[in-house]
Amino acid sequence: MARPHIEPYVELNEGYKAFSFPGFPEGSHYKVLSLDSDTGACSLKMKFEAGYYRQPGMSYSDYEIFILDGRVIIGDQTCGRGHYWFIPAGVAQDTMKSPDGFEALVFYNDGLPSFVESNEHHELALHEAYVSLNAYLDAPWLSAARRNPGVASGFTVKSLRMDPATKANTFLYAAVPEFMQDNISYHDCAEEAYHIYGDCSMMQFGELPTGGYFWRPPYINHGCFWSKHGCIALARIDGELYNYFHFNPWSTPDENARRAAAQLYAEKPNLIEWTTIEGHGHP
Repeated sequence: MARPHIEPYVELNEGYKAFSFPGFPEGSHYKVLSLDSDTGACSLKMKFEAGYYRQPGMSYSDYEIFILDGRVIIGDQTCGRGHYWFIPAGVAQDTMKSPDGFEALVFYNDGLPSFVESNEHHELALHEAYVSLNAYLDAPWLSAARRNPGVASGFTVKSLRMDPATKANTFLYAAVPEFMQDNISYHDCAEEAYHIYGDCSMMQFGELPTGGYFWRPPYINHGCFWSKHGCIALARIDGELYNYFHFNPWSTPDENARRAAAQLYAEKPNLIEWTTIEGHGHP
């Protein structure tokens, strides 16, 4: 995920452009939230017009869809606000139509948006990774921190999809009104989020309102946090998220990376020594 640091960005201030990529039907529009200039992988907000219709087909990239507003019919299933899909590359999705139109977040994870009409899946498609659920209704909220120290009380997450190999994860997070965390954190992974509703203020980057978005590379300081009215957001990470908490807002990403490595060595010295030994045959 080689994308520049974007924070904060408010897409509501920008207009839509016609989505005219090869293979896709007319009737949809997009805004770019972030883009990997090396691979073409991208995070988009999209608007689909009333009467939109797409034949069955597949993409050459893993992609994800989250409905923000409106309804869409996939095959014989009607899906509304909060429905989420993870569609692996090569998995053919049924006919898509929307009598009244809808808005969605759409993520292409491996390359530029692509679509090939097909009633059949690609022979190498990873079917077991397919996810379809209503994010608001079909998954539990998790409030307990998996690691200590954890995020302050009043903050909860809901996992929608996780890659078992990389721990890449798509999830909802929510904060209650007047949520506050008074320290600073950074992660080993890249992180992005879109504010579906509400606000959150950060010492370094200011306020992220409804329609706000960020793409944050690894080891970037963020915090302290405060949410006056509460918020709910869709977020994605490209690896396991471990919060490194501290109180120095001026540390650099390089300093944070070295501190993270030192902490891992202190916690798991045998693992570090094993990974640096030559000839042991590990990946």
